[in-house]
Amino acid sequence: MKQDLREELEIDKGITVTVVNGLFTIKGPQGEIKKQLNTPLINASVSGNTIVFESKKATQREKRLIKSYLAHLKYLMRGAESGHTYKLKICASHFPMTASVKGDVFEIKNFIGETVPRQVHIPKGANVKVDGQFIIVEAADKEVAGMAASIIEKSTKRPGFDKRIFQDGIFMIEKDGKPLKIQN
Repeated sequence: MKQDLREELEIDKGITVTVVNGLFTIKGPQGEIKKQLNTPLINASVSGNTIVFESKKATQREKRLIKSYLAHLKYLMRGAESGHTYKLKICASHFPMTASVKGDVFEIKNFIGETVPRQVHIPKGANVKVDGQFIIVEAADKEVAGMAASIIEKSTKRPGFDKRIFQDGIFMIEKDGKPLKIQN
């Protein structure tokens, strides 16, 4: 059944949001994030301190899209306000691994005794710090932070080895402040 639909989202204090042709620009203390969210049948606008999505004769598809856009904007505003943090841990049983950051390159030395260091390029917008055996990835955009953390984790994966048996490597232990459940 088609019906008119209107959804609103309150903008947090200290954050400014602008919309131009479906391109949302969110500015906050942690930085600026841009995200393209547009569909021809959904009108987005900012009035005062609320974001308004409207659709005339909306179907279930438009309703789902609006709810998805609201969820995206919530995490974008949270990122612009306080940032997103992922935490990884360096695990080595025999060969001591060392990790370092040089500019936009993350380097892993002595992984399973390799003489050539493994290097990974860090995506733009992500800040990576090495603190002992922990690696902390921070970014205003959740997608950039998650991508940087997964690239670092995948750099130590070894194909052809049984994942159920403990392997040396770098493993994610916290996603955006939520500890991961470790399976035994």
